[in-house]
Amino acid sequence: MANDFTSLAARDIIDTEMTFEERDTGHTIYERLTRTKDAFGQRPAFSYQITSGPKDKAETLTWDDIHDQVTQAANMFRALGVTETDVIAYVLPNANETAVTFLGGMVAGIVNPINPLLDATQIASILRETGAKVVVTLKPFPKTDVAQKVAEAVQSAPNVTTVLEVDLLRYLAPPKSWIVPLIRPKNPNATGHKAKVLNFKTELAKQPKTLTFEDKPVDRVAAYFHTGGTTGMPKVAQHKNSGMLYNGWLGTRLLFSETDNIMCPLPMFHVFACHVIIMSMITSGAHGIFPTPAGYRGEGVFDNFWKLVERWKISFVITVPTAISALMQRPIDADISSIKTAFSGSSPLPIELYKRFEKSTGVEIIEGYGLTEATCLVACNPVGGIKKIGSVGIPFPHTDVKILNHTADGPVECGTDLVGEICIDSPGVFAGSTYTEVDKNHDLFHHDRYLRTGDLGRIDADGYLWITGRAKDLIIRGGHNIDPAEIEEALAGHDSVAFVGAIGQPCAYSGELPCAYVELVDGASVTVDELMDYARAHIHERAAFPKYIEIIDELPKTAVGKVFKPDLRKRAITRVFDDALKKAGHAQRVSIVIDDKKLGLVAKIAPRISADADAIATCLGQFATRWDWDETST
Repeated sequence: MANDFTSLAARDIIDTEMTFEERDTGHTIYERLTRTKDAFGQRPAFSYQITSGPKDKAETLTWDDIHDQVTQAANMFRALGVTETDVIAYVLPNANETAVTFLGGMVAGIVNPINPLLDATQIASILRETGAKVVVTLKPFPKTDVAQKVAEAVQSAPNVTTVLEVDLLRYLAPPKSWIVPLIRPKNPNATGHKAKVLNFKTELAKQPKTLTFEDKPVDRVAAYFHTGGTTGMPKVAQHKNSGMLYNGWLGTRLLFSETDNIMCPLPMFHVFACHVIIMSMITSGAHGIFPTPAGYRGEGVFDNFWKLVERWKISFVITVPTAISALMQRPIDADISSIKTAFSGSSPLPIELYKRFEKSTGVEIIEGYGLTEATCLVACNPVGGIKKIGSVGIPFPHTDVKILNHTADGPVECGTDLVGEICIDSPGVFAGSTYTEVDKNHDLFHHDRYLRTGDLGRIDADGYLWITGRAKDLIIRGGHNIDPAEIEEALAGHDSVAFVGAIGQPCAYSGELPCAYVELVDGASVTVDELMDYARAHIHERAAFPKYIEIIDELPKTAVGKVFKPDLRKRAITRVFDDALKKAGHAQRVSIVIDDKKLGLVAKIAPRISADADAIATCLGQFATRWDWDETST
């Protein structure tokens, strides 16, 4: 079939061929993987190098190898007591074992990738929420505390019966491989839980390379992915076979073939790497390259990136705006003529950065949109068709996107170019059961089928989707709604600006006032006053002019490169509250801002002086943001 996704009309032709349910995508992950193994068994599947040098040691597994190891992993998990309704969690950096665990976990039961950057309390919360029976994690290794955090978390997760340890030592070449055993850190938390601790590779090798149980051809939940989690307790989304196979089908129908080499330095606990890329790989037979345990965050990855492209003859680059910005600050010092396209997601791409990348590399960026709750893919700019810079393109085949506004009379569909909430119906939407916690599914759907994303957007006359912000990110100034995207897009146009995060800071009079935090391009120099003048000249709505701009070394970001606004809000609350306390003549200050599960952001004040309680309440009570005394401070 032709891979024509050049326009909305071409998308509609694909839609009318048949329903997604009628397509022969396979019923299960294992069936899909087996088909690819049978077709492309000796072709490369996964390549991994633990260090970023363009000539460094790397391990490549063929599709035959991957099929064997995934089969063994599934058998291993079943031998450890896992059934198709039990959970295998993994807390791992990128490695070939991570991919094998992801796929083998879905074949045996329900796989639950967990961000290794979370703290032990958050990891434990997810393990309890999902009832994980087996956890795959690292054996203690230098420069990482993942093993120690997981051991601590397992102490608070009594359902975990087995911990399987992956040792990264085998990826190292001498002399590093000689040194690590001498400096390997201890894990004092390992004796604090009752789970068995076993070696992943040793247990894997015990298993046969044919499946020891029936792979039932049913559509079931095969994965749990958590959302957020850098503060507060993450929510856990449920993903069915059909939703993941849908992502894979999109990849092979519209983008990839077995001859493509895909550079993906994104973490394998996130849907972008797992669903968009790995599922596309196991459907198309494409070859995925995953450099370093930390991906883009790995040592030397940006400095060596273009040489890695040349080494692996990369045809598709998978990236995020923060990575594009970093790459544009380095010379293109290699032959990158093999690249066909760069695919960018996770957050909106500033227009100037888009232009800079395309001009420097000669490579077009396809900007896409997806979210964990919808089992990822929703829309992208048409490949080979008209790009509208700043838009995330047109909805994928079999995906229905509506712009709806919630009213007292129910949801109302918005007209062309009118902003409302983006709502989605697709094979990836698990209607009514998106989250594992039933209470979190209340009011999550319109018409019992359209997932409310919480993203604000519009659809233009040509059917292109534009994201204008997050509903919860709206800055509400005296009852007037301000979209932070307007401030961010304006400031991002300045030559010295790499990234912008605009939020509402507390205001006693207006409730919130817009403020912006700015990260500069490496080596750039600009003053706050200059940025203020630039903002006033480029922001069309007077109410959206930022009250405050601060230049910081690096904006807080998630593992996939999104600006993490809760940290910026905490920073703004601390600044505004401290300033109010100081002006009122109080010695107290904000010690910490916490994310309370029920109350939201709460500023903790210290020291507590009873005689000042009423005066502090008067001073801070003028703000909508909650506060309380910090009882841990003395």
